[in-house]
This record gives sequence, C-alpha cells and structure tokens, in this order.
Amino acid sequence: MAIIDFKIPKTIARALRLPENNIRRQQLRVLKKLLRKARFTQFGQQYKFDEILVAKHPGKKFQELVPTYNYSSIYKDWWHKTLDGMSDVCWPGKIKFYALSSGTSEAASKYIPVTNDLLKGNKVVMIKQLLSLRNYENVPLSSAGRGWLTLGGSTDLEKNAGYFAGDLSGITVKKSPFWFQPFYKPGRKIAREKDWNKKLREIVEKAPQWDIGFIVGVPAWVQMCMEMVVEKYKLNNIHEMWPNLDFFVHGGVSFEPYKKGFEKLLGKPITYIETYLASEGFIAFQDKQFSKGMKLVTNGHIFLEFVPFDDDNFDSDGNMLPNIKPLMLHEIEEGKDYALLISTSAGAWRYLIGDTIKLVDKDNSEVIITGRTKHFLSLVGEHLSVDNMNNAIQIAGEKLNVCLPEFTVSGEPYNNFFAHHWYIASDDKIDTSLLKTTIDNALKELNDDYAVERKSALKEIFITVLPESTFMNFMESKGKVGGQHKFPRVLKGQMLADWKKFIV
Repeated sequence: MAIIDFKIPKTIARALRLPENNIRRQQLRVLKKLLRKARFTQFGQQYKFDEILVAKHPGKKFQELVPTYNYSSIYKDWWHKTLDGMSDVCWPGKIKFYALSSGTSEAASKYIPVTNDLLKGNKVVMIKQLLSLRNYENVPLSSAGRGWLTLGGSTDLEKNAGYFAGDLSGITVKKSPFWFQPFYKPGRKIAREKDWNKKLREIVEKAPQWDIGFIVGVPAWVQMCMEMVVEKYKLNNIHEMWPNLDFFVHGGVSFEPYKKGFEKLLGKPITYIETYLASEGFIAFQDKQFSKGMKLVTNGHIFLEFVPFDDDNFDSDGNMLPNIKPLMLHEIEEGKDYALLISTSAGAWRYLIGDTIKLVDKDNSEVIITGRTKHFLSLVGEHLSVDNMNNAIQIAGEKLNVCLPEFTVSGEPYNNFFAHHWYIASDDKIDTSLLKTTIDNALKELNDDYAVERKSALKEIFITVLPESTFMNFMESKGKVGGQHKFPRVLKGQMLADWKKFIV
C-alpha cells in the first residue's frame, strides 16, 4: 500500500500553475525580481541594476550594461571573493554552500554558489514536476507515495572555513524538508557515504526492505545498481524486488544509448521522465508523457538568454566570441542550436552554462539538450553535435540489436586529412565493420555537413569496441564515480591523452 494517496488539493495545484501570461512577460518579471534582490550587491552596484530596473526595455538594458561570463571569468572577477567569506558580492548575504562541479571534461573542481533562494526555487520546480504527473496517462500515480531511491552525491559535505561544498544532489537532500524523509531512500546514513562502491553495496543489502516507486539518477549508475540487485538476489528482473517501480527520473545525458540495456532489467514497462537540473539551477523538465522535449521553467528563479551556436558567435574550440547578440526565449526559432546563458538567484549573471539546446516546440517552450559548447566535433566543418552522435548510436543499437550504453569520440589527423575515432562500450558480440557502416550512414542522414565532409577532408572513421567496465574504470581513475558524473561524449586534449594511455 502506498504511504500517501497521490491527490493534490485544487488550491495548491492552482497556485503552482504557470500564470496565463506570455513568455516574454514571464521572463522579464523574473529578471526584475532578480535585479531587485541583488541591486545592493557589489555586482548590482557596478552594473547599475537600479538603472536597468527603471529602463523602458529592461531586457535590452540588462544586455547592454552587464557583460557575459563563463566560469573562469566570473570566478576570477567575483566568485572567489565569496569563498574568502565576503558577503553581498553577486547575491545578498554570505554563500554557505557550493556545488562542486567538473562538468564532463575538466579535472579541477568548479565551486558553484548555492543559496537558499536557489534551493527554494529548485524545490518549487520539483513540486511542479510532481504535479505534472497528472498529465500522464495510464500510470499508477500511487507510486509517488512509495519510496524514492535517489542515487546522488554524498550528503557528508566538505567543510571549509565558513562554507560547505559537495554535489548539488547531496546539498539538496541535506536541506530537504522533514516530511520527505519517510519517502527518501537510501536514507540519511547511506546517503552520507562518500565511497560510491561502498554506497552501492549498502543499497543492495537494504534493497529487500524497500518498496521503491521512483528511481532518480544518472542512467549509467542506476543501471549498475539494478544489475547488482538482480545479480545478488538471483532475480530475473528488478521488478521481482520492487514490483511497484513505475518511474525513472533521469537527466544529464541522453537516455537513448542506455535504453536497450536498461530495459533488459525490467519486468514491465516503466515511465521515463527527463529533467534538466544543473548545478546552477533547475532549468527544465518533461511535463507530459509524450512531449517532444522538456519544458523550460520560465516564471521561476532563472532568466534565460540564447546565443546562436554558430561560427559568428563561437570559435572552433567552443569559446564564445566578443560582441555576441543573445536572444530572449520569445525571439528564438525551432530547430536551431543555441548556447544557454543564465542569470540565477545564486548570483550567476549572464553565465554561459556550457550546454547547447534546441527549441522543439515553441508554443510550449520545450527544448532538448543537443550537447556542450566544447563537446562537438568540427575538424573540417562537419559540425557534429552530441545530439547527432546519440541518435546515430541509438540507430545502430536498434539495427544491430545490440546494447551500446557508453561511447566517446575524438578527432585525429589521417593521411594529411582527418578522421573520427569512436570508442564504444558493449558487452555484446559485434561486427565492428557493420557497426562502423551503420553509424557512418546514420550520421550522413542526420547531418548534411557531415555527409559533405565525408566526401572531402573527413576521410575515415575508426571504431574501437571496449567492455562497458573499461569506461566505468576510467571514470573511477579520475575520481568521477557516481552522482552526477557522466562520461564525456567528445575527448580532447589531456583527457584524450589519458584515455589512450588507459586503454593500452
């Protein structure tokens, strides 16, 4: 029996719905709210937030007066002061929590400020996402009142002089309300564990004691956890342990490459829900069962800007060029790639988050994540995005009936021209020649630039198939195990060199 009956009072449901306003008005309201709150900070004073607030067109004035930042520049100019204990730098008060994030390629940790205002905004979005389950057909909503198994970072945060640091998931759980604790698994004790492998073993030991309805986490680590449960208890599938498991909430990477292997572990179909929850804030979530993408949060705690991801705005390494002209949400078009700038209730201002997105439904403000500004391949103008790669892997897996849960791609010189080298994880028996042809043909269909360059300077593609454990072990060697860590889809520089040494 469910712990709670999933029925939402009408007054609460009405209060959490989006207001009946247009997108431009919603976003300008968010911007003004952020500016008013931060107007007396050092940042707000330097960039004349008061002047922006009284401007006839505050959005344009904001873009005119406030520069754009990436992590390195905003840390160098502003955020480092908060780590030294200074108050009222980019957001009112003192920053007491930082989300540690290294993205998927950089070795050094980034310290992303996390404020109570940001956590409050994130929680409101989480409740909206939960309420959106009413839009799903033929799914047992009572599962929402059962156990929620969250595979996230440790809640035993790193303590420093005046602040705590750790994964956003760990910070969120640590500061979660008391009423959520009966539903939350694996519980406070296991959640504190920093050793990811030990944490998984403890979860497996406790598994028979839980009635799980939701699992939340990155696909690769959730799949590993379920495999361990199935193996230890000699089950045919995970539903023999958790018969009421009906939802998987995932994000961070495309789920499609994992889907075939994931579903081998299930005894019945479950509902997949995609989210866009970054260390910097909760940006979007899937609010309908068969939606094209995730609905952007437009009336919450984040102001969004969009930079066309093209040669006019970014160099060949994915660095943003000077004199860009970002657009607001109501100005962008469907089917084009944009890099995302965000301004948040934690003092990120016009901050390049590093993701590229594509608008797939303008009426509903639905987007998909297509990659990272630095995770794409364009050696000779092929403009190959992570979205292209994910789709090609999905097509290959379906056509060859094999599971391809992980992959990464690098560019390299080849006979005075260039080639792509794919490293693909699979424990199935695979004809690599057929796999190469299938991926190559799929990319030619998906990307016209790629098709043109395959007849020109992009002379070859290479395929290396490796056990899935190789990818997991490499991540472990980098200290990137569990939580929100994902394998980079494109390898460059030192990470590529380390990878090649590792697989020799």
